[in-house]
Amino acid sequence: MSKKLCLKLIFFSLLVISAASLFAQTAADRGFAEESFRRGVQAFYRGAFNDAVLQFEEALTYLPEENLILEWLGKAYYRAGMEDAALMEWNYAAQNGYGGQLLQNIIEIVSVRRIFTGDYGADGRFVESGSFPATEGTVLHYSQPVSILPNTDGSFWVSAYGSNELIRVNVNGVVVERKKGPLNGFDRPFDMLRMDDGTIVISEFAGDRLTFLTSDGSYIKSFGTKGRGDGELLGPQFLAHDSNGNIFVTDYGNRRVAVFSEDGEFLFNFGNFKSPTGISVYGDNVYVADNYYGCIYSYDLAGNYEGLFVPDDSFENPEAMRVYKDGLMICDGSKIYSVSIDTGAPVLVADTGNGPSWITCAEEDANGNIIAADFKSNELYVLSRMPELIGGLYVEICRVNADNFPNVDLEVRVENRRRQPVVGLSDINFFITEDKYAVTNPMLTGSADLNENCDITIIIDRSSGMKAFESDVQYAVREIAASMKGKGTLRIVSSGYIPTSEIISSPSDMLNFSMKDIKTEYSDLCSTDLAIRLAANDLVNGEHKRAIVFITDGNVTGSAFSNYTLSDLSAYLNNNGISFALLSTVQQAVTDELAYITENTGGDEYYLYRSEGISSIVGDLLDIPSGIYTLSYTSGMPTDFGRSYLPVELEVYLLNRSGRAETGYFAPLE
Repeated sequence: MSKKLCLKLIFFSLLVISAASLFAQTAADRGFAEESFRRGVQAFYRGAFNDAVLQFEEALTYLPEENLILEWLGKAYYRAGMEDAALMEWNYAAQNGYGGQLLQNIIEIVSVRRIFTGDYGADGRFVESGSFPATEGTVLHYSQPVSILPNTDGSFWVSAYGSNELIRVNVNGVVVERKKGPLNGFDRPFDMLRMDDGTIVISEFAGDRLTFLTSDGSYIKSFGTKGRGDGELLGPQFLAHDSNGNIFVTDYGNRRVAVFSEDGEFLFNFGNFKSPTGISVYGDNVYVADNYYGCIYSYDLAGNYEGLFVPDDSFENPEAMRVYKDGLMICDGSKIYSVSIDTGAPVLVADTGNGPSWITCAEEDANGNIIAADFKSNELYVLSRMPELIGGLYVEICRVNADNFPNVDLEVRVENRRRQPVVGLSDINFFITEDKYAVTNPMLTGSADLNENCDITIIIDRSSGMKAFESDVQYAVREIAASMKGKGTLRIVSSGYIPTSEIISSPSDMLNFSMKDIKTEYSDLCSTDLAIRLAANDLVNGEHKRAIVFITDGNVTGSAFSNYTLSDLSAYLNNNGISFALLSTVQQAVTDELAYITENTGGDEYYLYRSEGISSIVGDLLDIPSGIYTLSYTSGMPTDFGRSYLPVELEVYLLNRSGRAETGYFAPLE
């Protein structure tokens, strides 16, 4: 063999050895990456988001350009409240051509949420996103709708003047319930009003009376008779009530407003109107619309005239008037206006067009839409903001449980672009696929908005100034525990120099809570941000309705928020469905930091010794809408003994809007 040939053979052998070594190294790297990735996905679904971040970052050291890992790292950052880091990873994957329109939409929505101020400006107009006609073929569902009364589950009551009934309509436009009133039936039901205790009041235009119903629409009693004397009515129309429970009704035939107590006792009449229609109570003022003059008058709660709130000829045919955000919403023919309490200036909110239309009532529902009743066209309209209609729904598969594979459970969150939960969805709104193929036995198994259980973590401020309020804190914890009625789990976290998890217990075991059980010392420096993170960590895997209640004097120490920014804390709570409420032992304004977190997580501020007490806090937390749903199905995917990444997709449809989410999971190892 020639020397030249030997050199060629040696060189070729080296090439083969190098290629084999490189292949072995690449295969090993992929194997290590896949194992870290699998552990990261499992940590994510356990709610251990920091562990998931570490696992995904380790996987990227082996496969730094793997877009699927980048997407999951972004998910873990997002759920951990670090939205800037999440966006960076998602943008990197998108720049590599990964994720398509779905990932771009997620990036756009999360980016907008971080800077959204709550004011749509010129894009704040509402447009029709759906309608529910009274007739479908030869089937009559209702006749001549007048008034709307939204429910917290996304459905709403409609007073059907023509068919003498109340109907309850769900978010898909299906009539799910009918109420006919007393034994002799309603006599032209007109307006509806919900009292603070849930009781529903109905004005009956032809019956010249007011009727009380339970919160579910069952008849209680009626009062009022036909006539012109005190306590008598002629064609009662629209209703309102004040903070004392007094009921105000526009007595159309008598051209006045009649006022009754919450028990139905006549109190007084006021006003001398030409054609009184819509009425609303805002603060200490009563506002009454006059259809003849096209204006709104202002009175105090005792019926004393205060002046012309909106001048004559501002409206053509004003009807129902409702409190809406920081002002009033009033219907006028085919148009709906909002009116500022500060200026009295009407601003057009929606216009249903030039056709035969007579909007008698419009109300905001639990999903942020406006439901409008059109008496003339015999139709109900669903009106949505244009950005919401164009942008669609934000859908997130928060958790996949495949422990009982092939039976798979999904925990899903559905929101609009403003992070507002979408409630009231049913089976027909969801479509599940695996690798683009429809799954077997899909089923909606739960809606968190219907939950009556709420997990609560109480953070006790252990700053030095709180030492004087030990008895107050003890009282507050006992009251909250009693209000939970034995349901859910109650935790105590101390916000000291080093935050500590003190107690995990059932509410019943905390009825005799003592401050002697708290071990954390008082401190001049308290890490409030770490305490909030610690409290949230345990709630991530809790009930779908979960909240933090922070008991404090409203002040914070100098190092309170030195570890996490306010936006990151709020994002961590919001992205895991945790509300934050503030319970102050002192009746004064709280610091800006605490107010920011409370305002941006759907909670509220309470004073410990307010006149109505604090027992309603738990009820208020339960009433906060939740867009979390649980679904189940049977998978048909091959698992490769638990090593294969199994894709799952979900589409959500609601009227003219939709949203989509994609994720994946691993079956148990075999």
